[in-house]
Amino acid sequence: MSLKEQLLQDMKDAMKAKEAGKTALSVIRMVRSAIRNTEIDGKCELDDAGVGAVIAKEMKQRKESLADFEKAGRADLVEQVKAEMAVLEKYMPKQLSEDEIRKIVTDIVAGNDGMKMGDVMKAVMPHVKGKADGKVVSAIVKEILQHN
Repeated sequence: MSLKEQLLQDMKDAMKAKEAGKTALSVIRMVRSAIRNTEIDGKCELDDAGVGAVIAKEMKQRKESLADFEKAGRADLVEQVKAEMAVLEKYMPKQLSEDEIRKIVTDIVAGNDGMKMGDVMKAVMPHVKGKADGKVVSAIVKEILQHN
């Protein structure tokens, strides 16, 4: 079952759950809308990788919002965003651990001496796209380059 089919099925289940599925329903509708807008803008049908990228973008937006709401002391919005993130996590690919990212970066740096930060990031990102946060990858790349 593709991600789009999974989203549609889960949306139907959330509708049947009435009040209990309210948050899931609104998040899934928002994601389906973002997917549809991306398809219209790109004039193409998204595959699972494209749908995953849209979901990752939605998750990233919520993480940024969460940080802002925590700084502002808005506990009500923090709880809402956390609930939305829990719904989105079901559709995200399994995230790589820091050790797995370190291994990928180390393997790339080991084969090429004198690489700069940008070169390493360009080489690493295709391996971790959608499976790791760019900020975490960047921090690990800096750390490894400083030790070499």
